[in-house]
Amino acid sequence: MSANKLSRHARLAMAALSALLLSACGINSVPTAQEAAKARWADVQAAFQERANLIPNLAEVAKSAAEQERAILTDVIEARSKATSIQISADDLGDPAKMAQFQQAQEQLGSGLGRLLANFERYPDLKSITNYQMLQSQLEGQENRIRISIRDYNEAVRDYNTRVRTFPEMIGAMIRGAETMVPYQAVTAGAEVAPTLDMGPEQAAPAAPAPAANVPAPPPAAANDGAASPDGSASPAIAN
Repeated sequence: MSANKLSRHARLAMAALSALLLSACGINSVPTAQEAAKARWADVQAAFQERANLIPNLAEVAKSAAEQERAILTDVIEARSKATSIQISADDLGDPAKMAQFQQAQEQLGSGLGRLLANFERYPDLKSITNYQMLQSQLEGQENRIRISIRDYNEAVRDYNTRVRTFPEMIGAMIRGAETMVPYQAVTAGAEVAPTLDMGPEQAAPAAPAPAANVPAPPPAAANDGAASPDGSASPAIAN
């Protein structure tokens, strides 16, 4: 075999080895995981936007509610305006301050919706309206979609951050200048769990007290006018 052929085979082997090493070092897996996390974030934003789109319908239903509920509705509409004005692009997913601002606005809107729907439960006529029942079902389903999309996003971020921080894929992350992303964290404890918008049945009436235990009756008093004789005949009474 000529020297030129050996040199060419050596170059091909080196190229293949370099490609293998780069692949193992995360040169491809890191950006793939990054794009997956960005896609999951788009799902989160879409779920929150769909919830916001239901609020005008809720405002229409609330026209028959009392003044207190309309005041809460005003707060909800203002919270919706603030929440929809804060947008997080894919490039902002590594900024904790922007993510915290977005999370706080969405949690404020969700809290207001929960209070408003809880107050609506006091109006049987309102609860019987078909549009309200449909809207309540839609909001409950949307809260579940928000929870699922946040869960999927956080899982994608966890996978990506693990690749960025661990060897050998961290080498590829440094070559590409990849940085960690911020997961979605609930502002208040338990807020990541979808609330149940159906406020549930009314409180059950208190249970009746248990009946008193049966007390055995006292034995009958003995007759004073005479006692039976051994043969069964009554003894005559003793005159005083």
